[in-house]
Amino acid sequence: EVQLVESGGGLVQPGGSLRLSCAASGFTFSDYAVNWVRQAPGKGLEWVSSFSSGGGITSYADSVKGRFTISRDDAKRTVYLQMNSLKPEDTAVYYCNLPTPPYASWGQGTQVTVSS
Repeated sequence: EVQLVESGGGLVQPGGSLRLSCAASGFTFSDYAVNWVRQAPGKGLEWVSSFSSGGGITSYADSVKGRFTISRDDAKRTVYLQMNSLKPEDTAVYYCNLPTPPYASWGQGTQVTVSS
């Protein structure tokens, strides 16, 4: 069974930083792209960032570009999201997402709260 387990969320002041981790198992990690997706309270899902399985291509939503950095360690089967200059509007549950069948899957989510 595919498993994606997020960690690293918490409460942080505006302007602060957090690093989220997504530990993956149950599939050939190096063959698949991985997304970070978030959901603010009462809002829909918002795609945040992705890291391709080949070529090291990274992509970011305009709302986080320049502040967040995605990285990937295939040997450790882990994807990271370094979140800097956090804003209150970044408050959300952050999910690790494997989008490609047959292993399409979601993690349980980790809560990020940005508040003074």
